Amino acid sequence: MTVQEQLIDKAKEAFLLAIEIYNKPSIKYRLEGFSFFICNAWELMLKAHMVNKFGEESIYFPDKPNRTISLERCVQKIFTNEKAPLRKNLEKIIELRNTSTHFITEEYEAVYVSLLQACVFNFVDKMMEFHNVDMTQVIPENFITLSVRLKSLDETEIRGKYEKQVAERLISVNDSLQPLMEENNSAFAIKVEHYHYATKKREEATEIYHIEKEAKDGVRVIKEIKNPNETHKYNAKACIKEINKRLKKNKIAMLYNGKEAELNMYHFQNFTAYFCLKENERMCFTYQISAQPQYSYSQQAIDFIYGEIEKAPSTILDNLKQKLTKK
Repeated sequence: MTVQEQLIDKAKEAFLLAIEIYNKPSIKYRLEGFSFFICNAWELMLKAHMVNKFGEESIYFPDKPNRTISLERCVQKIFTNEKAPLRKNLEKIIELRNTSTHFITEEYEAVYVSLLQACVFNFVDKMMEFHNVDMTQVIPENFITLSVRLKSLDETEIRGKYEKQVAERLISVNDSLQPLMEENNSAFAIKVEHYHYATKKREEATEIYHIEKEAKDGVRVIKEIKNPNETHKYNAKACIKEINKRLKKNKIAMLYNGKEAELNMYHFQNFTAYFCLKENERMCFTYQISAQPQYSYSQQAIDFIYGEIEKAPSTILDNLKQKLTKK
């Protein structure tokens, strides 16, 4: 077995340990354990990639040939764009791992869970991209979603529970991460939304409230909220990337003019035109902020196009072109 193969095998094992620790209800220190093993998995996987790309000597210090470089250095060498959401995510997870070796409170989970989930998805994507390893063949896909058991962070509760230094540190970390979540895409954080519903079944409730008859201010119950930044978060380029990634993962080869092809912007526009996706609000949202409208697409649009390709990968691209030409 080569060094690269050994590193990949160990990376798989570390990833499994991270997921199992986080999703196991009997473990109290799951956040600390997860952060340690997910960082270990990334380090082993990236070093395997460096061995393949730059040679085995690239993972060692030049002046210390018996010592391998740190995860931080691996991240800097592979993901050279400092502003890339994936790199930012890894840097924050490494920071969490370093913090957890000294002190951590259970509320850190509420602060970091969105980043942890993104880190898991990023690892799965890069294992496929760098090593052609499908982690869903190693662990069932439904287990890759982390089991979240928490409520939103309450600053008043935190300040009452911990001494000032600890409370302010936790609140400061939370405040620093929130803007980053808004600025970056899903490679940095997968948002965990908290929804509140009115129910008469007390046993189903996680929080209790009551109606004050003499209250001066009124409220309105909103039964449904739709935010296109959440429901239609993909631009055309992102849709194309997601569809091609799924096709590659499932080993589905498309043909166009008799040759193997990937989905590109021309093909994507043919799909949106023929199936009238831009007129379907479930598939597409139109931003009328200028004379030239902008479009964003939902996960349903990605699933729909992938499904149509899956039915006839050898003919779908040519057929769409011919049908649109005849219109």
